[in-house]
Amino acid sequence: MSQYAEEAMYVAGGTDLIPNMKHRLFEPTHLIALKSVSELSGIREENGYLRIGAAETLAEVARNPGVKKLFPALSDAAGHVAGPQLRNAGTIGGNLCLDTRCTYYNQTSFWRGALGYCLKKDGTVCHVTNVGKKCVAAHSADTPPVLMTLGATITLAGPQRKRRVPIEDFFIADGICNTRRTPVEIVTEIRIPLSVANRRQAYAKLRQRKSIDFPLLTVAVSADIEGDGTVQSINGVVTALGARPRALSGWDDLAVGSTLDADMIDELAERAHEQCHPLENLIVDADWRRAMVPVYVRRVLEKLLIT
Repeated sequence: MSQYAEEAMYVAGGTDLIPNMKHRLFEPTHLIALKSVSELSGIREENGYLRIGAAETLAEVARNPGVKKLFPALSDAAGHVAGPQLRNAGTIGGNLCLDTRCTYYNQTSFWRGALGYCLKKDGTVCHVTNVGKKCVAAHSADTPPVLMTLGATITLAGPQRKRRVPIEDFFIADGICNTRRTPVEIVTEIRIPLSVANRRQAYAKLRQRKSIDFPLLTVAVSADIEGDGTVQSINGVVTALGARPRALSGWDDLAVGSTLDADMIDELAERAHEQCHPLENLIVDADWRRAMVPVYVRRVLEKLLIT
């Protein structure tokens, strides 16, 4: 990669890269294949973590017995990405690095050219906001919200160094490039602390067609709940509403020391609704997507109680 610098891109599953190349959203002169790099594979427990190689397919993550036992919400999220054929090819590392999506961006070159292109690719104007110089394309990956609730760490490797980044620091609010991964780096592994394996976890996804589509909204929650139902800690993350996943704030203040009864669930859902303000960057109306936030938060919290 150091030889070709920014003229090349990495490819493993290629389920996002190849369609985007067909639309001329990505135009690398070289592709560097990663699928056969054995060090990027494997799911195993080591040194107090569950280590998932970045080249593991989403299908394998979804059906892996260790993932299903320790982190069922991650298995659930991986199993709801796209459709079976794409999960058999796409990798969890690729899902972490999934390009942001927007109605004005994910189109053919001819379609985009008719509007004068957009800020994210070949143009100077964001057609969503019509102001400023900030791209607001939406983060649309399924697994990162769950990994954020579990305190996962991502390992990045480049020609000069290897580094570990907490997943909550991996994403940035920039629709053009919404991760801290540099063009010459690859994701090599995801590490989830086994200490959180006893947390209750739940995940839910809103999309137009359950068989294949990208999310219009995802909600992930994890919580420590005592035997009598008292909440010790709780956190939630939503995505597909902005350029990066959003950690919901203030939940601990509301719920710790209480039980997740119907009134508390309503309060947490309303707190989430107050914090989420999607833009008109996806095919479905933003006001409707915002209205679905408390609906899906309630569903996830109710699901959490029966896990």
